[in-house]
Amino acid sequence: MNRPLSACREIRVHPSLSGEVRNFGKFGEVCYSCGTCTLTCDLTTDATPFPRRPVQFAVLGLKEPLLESLEPWLCHDCGDCSEKCPQQAGPRESMATLRRYLTAQYDWTGLSAKIFTSRGWAIGAPVFAGFLVVLLAAVYHILYAGMPIEEIVATSMGLEHMFGKITWFTLAVIFIPLAVLLSNAARMHRFTMGRGKAAGIPLSVYLSEAGVALRYAFTQDRIAKCPGESFKSRRVKHSALFAGGLLMFVLLAFFLRFFQTDAIHPIYHPQRWLGYIATVLLVYGSADILAGRIRKKEEIHKHSEFCDYSLPVLILASAATGIAVHVFRYSGLAFAAHYAYLVHLVVSVPILVVELPFGKLSHMAYRPLAVYLQAVKDKAVSLQVGEETREAA
Repeated sequence: MNRPLSACREIRVHPSLSGEVRNFGKFGEVCYSCGTCTLTCDLTTDATPFPRRPVQFAVLGLKEPLLESLEPWLCHDCGDCSEKCPQQAGPRESMATLRRYLTAQYDWTGLSAKIFTSRGWAIGAPVFAGFLVVLLAAVYHILYAGMPIEEIVATSMGLEHMFGKITWFTLAVIFIPLAVLLSNAARMHRFTMGRGKAAGIPLSVYLSEAGVALRYAFTQDRIAKCPGESFKSRRVKHSALFAGGLLMFVLLAFFLRFFQTDAIHPIYHPQRWLGYIATVLLVYGSADILAGRIRKKEEIHKHSEFCDYSLPVLILASAATGIAVHVFRYSGLAFAAHYAYLVHLVVSVPILVVELPFGKLSHMAYRPLAVYLQAVKDKAVSLQVGEETREAA
């Protein structure tokens, strides 16, 4: 028997909760709580009866149980529930809306809420980040390097004079957003595991399930349970996206001087092949995401439309401009390489400083963490039931 880990307690009702959730997208329209969506889903369990339960938490104004719920992250957006819903209430999009809402709740800065509920913020945040890159480049060349504007825009130059400074800039735009994301993930853990009996789960249970998140992140094994042949391909592409992103992160965070260099290497050099592999994986995975967005365009809410498209477009643009920099460098076109690199930074930095801690890219951290925490909860319940059975015997 599965038991809820949260102790019985008095729960406050928030009448405005469903309205707040609807600010993040389409949600729970004409849902009669029949449970067809839960019965249809191949991923649901007795302990995690989604989509019905988290949707009803929001409809009934039960904010604390909703914040404690990991179920929106356990959904893999296959859409089978929406196809079978007798009321055409769109539980698939309701779950996506709940993920955006929960992302905003985890984020202590409040920027996620603004980005997911305002098209102006969704467009303005990455544009502003790109503008800051151009501004910093101009300030560096004019004030630090002492170059007049007419020389900057007309002089062919290499990139070597920037590498000493760009190293620290690159590390800053990687690790500062990562620190924000990790702090938000800590809040996610506190919301979902910090109350009732879940707060008392021993460390040994956490350690015993430690491999779950990594296995899921690399293999996307839960997607294999979704119906249809298309999800076998989707599993491969999501794994490719994660592996490509992880490889690029390792290269930039720990091997930046090896990876970003003016040295011209032969084609068989590992510096080139590692970059090629990461690029192919990122393009392959992000192109599938973009194609999926286009296929389900009619389901995408106006508030979330730009957010759903921005990440794959930015990743593809980053890959394209990175390829351009590489081609120009190896072709000896230093002037073109210099400005292609600036454009590459303009489209790449928003991925790190906007999408990673506050936007859709944060889901690549929250979903594996949710799978792991749910495994911890299930393990704790199993041990508790086993202990009670032994005591009863």
